[in-house]
Amino acid sequence: MSRSYTTRRLFPWLGALGLSLVTILIYRPAWDGGFLWDDDRYATHNPLLTAPDGLRRIWFSLDAPSQYFPLTYTVLRIERLLWGLNPAGFHWVNILLHVANALLVWRVLSRLNIPASWFAAAIFALHPVQVESVAWISELKNVLMGFFFLLTLLTWIECLDATGKRRYVLYLAALFLCLLALFAKSTASTLPAALLLILWLKERPIRWRALFEIVPFVVVALGVGLVAVWWEKYHQGTRVLVSLAPTERLLIASRAIWFYLSKLFWPTELIFIYPQWKINVVDPAAYVGLVAAAAAAVAIYFGRRFLGRGIEVATLFFVATLGPLLGFVMLYTFRYTFVADHYQYLAAIGPIAVASAGLAQLERMIKKSRPFIISVGFAILVCLSVLTWRQSWTYRDAETLWRTTIAKNPSCWMAYNNLGVIQFEKGNIDDAIDKYEQSLRLYPEYPEAHYNLGSALLQKGYADQAIQQCEEALKIQPNEPDAHIVLGNAFMSKQDVDQAISQYEQALTLRPEDSNAHYNLGTAFQAKGETERAGAEYKKAQEFELHEQP
Repeated sequence: MSRSYTTRRLFPWLGALGLSLVTILIYRPAWDGGFLWDDDRYATHNPLLTAPDGLRRIWFSLDAPSQYFPLTYTVLRIERLLWGLNPAGFHWVNILLHVANALLVWRVLSRLNIPASWFAAAIFALHPVQVESVAWISELKNVLMGFFFLLTLLTWIECLDATGKRRYVLYLAALFLCLLALFAKSTASTLPAALLLILWLKERPIRWRALFEIVPFVVVALGVGLVAVWWEKYHQGTRVLVSLAPTERLLIASRAIWFYLSKLFWPTELIFIYPQWKINVVDPAAYVGLVAAAAAAVAIYFGRRFLGRGIEVATLFFVATLGPLLGFVMLYTFRYTFVADHYQYLAAIGPIAVASAGLAQLERMIKKSRPFIISVGFAILVCLSVLTWRQSWTYRDAETLWRTTIAKNPSCWMAYNNLGVIQFEKGNIDDAIDKYEQSLRLYPEYPEAHYNLGSALLQKGYADQAIQQCEEALKIQPNEPDAHIVLGNAFMSKQDVDQAISQYEQALTLRPEDSNAHYNLGTAFQAKGETERAGAEYKKAQEFELHEQP
């Protein structure tokens, strides 16, 4: 066996090992990071992860705290069982899934004969725009969906080259993996488009048989996608919180495409919550992104005879994968921003593949430039690694995250409120009040800041002002259980026990498993001398509190 043959056999393993180790090391700040925003809803205070009937409810109820992500919640339930409330375990799962996704990107691009596929996978792994998906525990749904999305693509590619019984088995495996991706996160509903693009890139004839084979993927993707749209609109309440005209949505989408490309090719000023754009449909400048996108589409279409199908496929993959997140479907996050780094976790593969292949093509065209091109590639990976290391520090703990967000986006009313919550928990009540008031100066219609301010004012002994803030919160969002609880606490401080009981009961109607509301209701019954009812509420509080324990 020749030395060159042995080297060729070893290179993939050494490449995979090297990429894995570097990726893990640059995420060192996240190894022992803490829980962040939304991690309470997903992991630490999610009753579905600890309740005896939690698994059934994850898959067959509307009890999920955000979207219908049953596979993600199932994995979180397993994680909660394995390491309780130790965030390190949750972070390591995200990091290892990201490593696996980078290796799958390498394999998929290699099977599609894309030049410089390892380099593209390395950029995907080391790019700082991916930090939000990897270092934020709540984004398990993103990296988990990405894992099964990429496995589906790889299996589909293998299926296209197989024959006989093996082809049938691979086809069913691809369909099953597609379902898993959809159950991890519904944005995998763009998978059928990616499957068609693979056929187009491989220059396979797209005849009736090929379309018929993709129909089952379309059916399951459409089904889960429609559930997601319904959930966002009616269960999450985006139809009330967010309303945009069709022209506004189109302008947001066109601007977002260029925004995401800019962050890929010049990843500076990455922010957890970006400033929300003001869309003015009568301003001609608002249409610059749309006109530029149309011009780029025309150029790519007519340029394919010279450049091949690769750029066309990569562009369509980028836009299609971003599609559900561009503004055509209303998302709860549009309440405060129209873009987020984690939205382009998978979509980034398209532009990255084009840039990597372009660098490889340049090296082949100019033979003497090989050392220079290799040096440029190495410098790119080093710069990305440094930026990712720095960005990971932002996600070490919630206070660092919100202070960094405010420093880069001073108009972020949500960041002030959430930093106020942290200060309140630390006992810095005056600073918490200051943060809540700053949040309300920026956005007076923010119910969370109103009842949080009420809770802080109550701690200072200002019960009447606390009641006023809670009532204002309930005017804006009547079905907010936390506002009812704080309002009940305020009435209790004024010895108005009947009013307090009414508020706690309303909170429990909205959120029956709230141990805090049960305990406070028990205290109110105790104050009235109704010891039997108080005992029943204390017992419920204890039961639900046990479910929240590791």
